[in-house]
Amino acid sequence: MSHPLQAGALSPPRAHGPALGTATLKSVAEDFVVDEVLGFEPDGGVGHRLLHVEKRGVDTLHAARLLARHAGVAPRDVGFAGLKDRHAVARQWFTVPAGRTPVDWSTLPDERLRVCRDDGHSRKLRRGALRGNRFHLRLRDVHVDAAILAERVALLRQHGVPNYFGPQRFGRDGDNITAVLHWVDGGALPNAREARAFVYSAARSMLFNAVLAARVNEGTWGHLLPGERVNLAGRNSWFVADVIDETLLERLARFDIHPTGPMPGRAEGPGGVAGDWEAAVLAPHHAIIEALTAAGVEAARRATRVVPEGFEAQWEDDVLSLVFALPAGSYATMVVRELFETSSFSEGGEDAQG
Repeated sequence: MSHPLQAGALSPPRAHGPALGTATLKSVAEDFVVDEVLGFEPDGGVGHRLLHVEKRGVDTLHAARLLARHAGVAPRDVGFAGLKDRHAVARQWFTVPAGRTPVDWSTLPDERLRVCRDDGHSRKLRRGALRGNRFHLRLRDVHVDAAILAERVALLRQHGVPNYFGPQRFGRDGDNITAVLHWVDGGALPNAREARAFVYSAARSMLFNAVLAARVNEGTWGHLLPGERVNLAGRNSWFVADVIDETLLERLARFDIHPTGPMPGRAEGPGGVAGDWEAAVLAPHHAIIEALTAAGVEAARRATRVVPEGFEAQWEDDVLSLVFALPAGSYATMVVRELFETSSFSEGGEDAQG
C-alpha cells in the first residue's frame, strides 16, 4: 500500500475543478520550450564565462559535464541556476571558469548543445540565481470547447494556481519518495552529497504539497490566515501577519503578497490560527520533520499560489499553444494540470527550482 504522502505529492487536488479533458504534452522536444530569465546581465568580469546555452535531448547535469569536458575543467566548477529535463528545448545559463586561452564553443562535439552567447562574468552561477522562466508549450490531441477553455484560462489569470511541486521533483516513478520513506524508517542516506540533497528536497516537497493540498481542499490556498507568514511576491522573504486587515487583503488581491506553506526543517512554524492549522496537518508526519531537523536542514517557506504572467492560449491548426512566465521554483506542468490531464513522452520537463 502506498504511503499517504505519495498521492498528495504526485496527484494533489486541483483548485479550479476537474480537468477539461486530456492532452498530449512533449510528443517532441519542441513542444516544451523554456527560456531562463536571469534578471541581471553579465558583468564583464574575468573569473568566469557566462554562457547562454540551447540544449535539447540532454538534462542540465549532463550538459554541465559536457561543457566541463570541452573547457577542460572539473564538472563541479560549472555553475547553473536551475535544472531542466532532457525532453525539452531549454535555453539556460551556465558559468565556466575562464582559462588563459578562450574556449571555441563552436567546436562542441555534441550537437545537442549550442552556445548562443559567451560573456565575461565575475562569479560562478549559483542554484536559484534566476528571476524565473518563460514557457512556450504545445499541447496535442486536445478536444475542448473554446468557450469552456476560455473560462478556465480566465480563472487562472484571475486567481493563479496552487504552487505545487511537480512530480518531476520526486524522481522517475516517485523514486525519491521511496528513498525518503526508507531513510525515515531507519535506512541509510546515500553517500553522495547530491543524492542526499535530493532526498532532503523530496521530503520537504512532499510535506509542502500535503499542506497545500489541504488548503486547496478547504479553499484557503489563496487566502490569508491570522498568524500567516506572508511571502513578498518575487522575493525570497516573508513577514508575519497577526491580523488580516484591509491593506493586506488589497495587496493579496493584486498579487503583491501570497500565503505560504512549510518547507520543514530547523525553525519555528507560524503562530495563531495558521500555525495551529498547519501543525494539525503535519502531525501525522512528525517523523519526517524530526529526521530533517536532526540532519540540520533549515526550514523555509514557499508561496502557496503562483500567477502565470502573460498567460496566452492560442490554437495553431489542431495544436493548443500556451505561453506564460513563472517565477523561479514554480512548475509549468502544474499550470497545465489545472487545464488538462496530460500524457507525455516524459514525465519530466523542468525543475525550475533555483
